[in-house]
Amino acid sequence: MIRGWCPTAWRPMAAGDGLLVRVRPKLGRLTREQVIGLCEAAIAHGNGQIDATNRANLQIRGVDAWEPLIEELCDLGLVDRDPVAESRRAILVAPDWDIGDDTHRIATELMQRLSELPDLPGKVGFAIDAGDTPVLHADPADFRIERATDGDLILRAEGREAGVSVAGGEVDALIGLAHWFVDTGGGDVGRMARHAAPLPMIATVRPRAPITTLAFRTGTAHGLPFGRIDATSLAAFMRTSGATAIRVTPWRTLIVEGGAPGVMLDREHAATVRVDACVGAPACPQASVATRDLAIRLAPHVAGRLHVSGCAKGCARSAPADVVLTGRGGRFDLGFVARAGDPPALAGLDAPAVLAHFGAA
Repeated sequence: MIRGWCPTAWRPMAAGDGLLVRVRPKLGRLTREQVIGLCEAAIAHGNGQIDATNRANLQIRGVDAWEPLIEELCDLGLVDRDPVAESRRAILVAPDWDIGDDTHRIATELMQRLSELPDLPGKVGFAIDAGDTPVLHADPADFRIERATDGDLILRAEGREAGVSVAGGEVDALIGLAHWFVDTGGGDVGRMARHAAPLPMIATVRPRAPITTLAFRTGTAHGLPFGRIDATSLAAFMRTSGATAIRVTPWRTLIVEGGAPGVMLDREHAATVRVDACVGAPACPQASVATRDLAIRLAPHVAGRLHVSGCAKGCARSAPADVVLTGRGGRFDLGFVARAGDPPALAGLDAPAVLAHFGAA
């Protein structure tokens, strides 16, 4: 079942292990006190497990006491007390921003002007990627601010190869394009990439070529296998490491500001940082198969990107992967250079057959 929306703080989603409550940190950053408070809330009112999502959000799992959780998150400044404002804060920010640079300036102004946005479909979001080179090109967004080949800032609609120069009026242009999207029926299709209406501007300026290897100036990067982190471990790290803040990325990696460089969590399965796998059964009622144990065993035997999905929704990865396994009726469909749910090359495999196919049995 495709619901067409993502959980938020004010609109949690039921899963097999309880409610999912998603936190959207402002500018993707949490102070030391906010991290520790978030972890304590996740332990007190959830199952103590936190996921980093591909929209650079933090998702508290297994929530059984939603109202006190929301109150604590609001007190920490992690959730807006106005549910409408919170619902409009789907802003993905290039994580290596500095105070006063273009990414910080534009994202801050957009947050201040949320009331000017129209009511958008639940998965529509913005990417503020105004550094020297785009880094969010493969991450989910519908309206993007990027650096052009000539150095100007451009607004680009997802699904279009080019954008329009907007230097100095970036937020005005974003809000205007969001209103155009709604006024021209975008709400019926749900996402900008599927909206076929002609753009209201002539888009001819191309973004700079993206980079895939990142060196973080603002902190030390720590990978999270499958994007999962234990709240007790994270709180202990923040209390003892000297870290002053964290930034959440859409790449299952946290950037830790301050403190000594080092490994934050058990990295026994470090290869899984490069593998996409949803939580699977039994934690997700949509999934018909367990996913992550199989992904861990397969990871060393698969060249390229591996995606193991509990169902055809493909929540862990929307883009194609070199190898994709999709749960269906308690078994797996196997595809190559495909998305979850695409027509498979092999169908109806059980886990031992999958492992044997890749020599991992």
